[in-house]
Amino acid sequence: MTHLLLTPRALPLAMRIDRAPALLWLGLHTAALWPTWRWMVARVADGSDEPLGLLALAVLAALLWSVRRDLRSAPRLPWLALAVLGTVGATALRSAASPLVAALLAIAAWACGLLAFLPDARRGAMRVAGGVLWPAPRHGIGTLPVLGLAVLALPLIASLQFYAGYPLRVVTAEASRWLLSPWFHVLREGSSLNVDGLLVIVDAPCSGVQMAWAGYFAACAVALWRGLGNRAFALRLPAVSALVLGGNIVRNTLLVGLEGAGRQPGAAVHQAVGLLLLAGVCGGIAWVMARPVGTLENS
Repeated sequence: MTHLLLTPRALPLAMRIDRAPALLWLGLHTAALWPTWRWMVARVADGSDEPLGLLALAVLAALLWSVRRDLRSAPRLPWLALAVLGTVGATALRSAASPLVAALLAIAAWACGLLAFLPDARRGAMRVAGGVLWPAPRHGIGTLPVLGLAVLALPLIASLQFYAGYPLRVVTAEASRWLLSPWFHVLREGSSLNVDGLLVIVDAPCSGVQMAWAGYFAACAVALWRGLGNRAFALRLPAVSALVLGGNIVRNTLLVGLEGAGRQPGAAVHQAVGLLLLAGVCGGIAWVMARPVGTLENS
């Protein structure tokens, strides 16, 4: 029997060749979904939606780059099968359903293809201890944060505003009415508030859709960085939702309170209050996601 001996210099080359089929598959799969990428670019370019999804794609690209040397040479067959079925289904739906539905299935299929080749864990950063360079502990790669970022990559802010914006505005207005009632006579009229006879409209930007996108993006990104398992990630999602809803209610209450007090906030104050609350919400979500993982959660 002939044994193939690899020199230390040839070993990295052999490892790169071993990972080539994974990169080739991911490249071909990405090319096969070209109609979806083209629709996403067109939807953002014509002003129909906002380019926030580029941040989610950037995080996924950074994840793929960080594990490029650890990609599986033998893919996980269940994820690969889902990727194939999803791609075929998205192609069939392209002419039979709305573009967003077809794109949702396509991006989910692309994420499944990525998960088929991702390793179980990624290497941590290198650290120096006693003058010697040691690899940091490996961090797991949860499937739920990857799928979540894939969905967030879609241009869906406008659609969320259309379908979920009004109910969220009603909830926000009612919560603000309750918080303002000790200082003002407040009545809710639909998604508007009557504050001491002054009608204040809780408009689309106050629905919290953008804050929700940013909050769940922060949750998925920090979960990948922290190496949270699916169970640990899922158990933290209710806290993420509470922070997003609470932050939006506080922002709306502050702005409506200023208007009710006769201190009409200008555009700069609106922006400053919104940015401060957004930073606070995302910071709180990052803290929740970065908390130490308990034994029962780590799965």
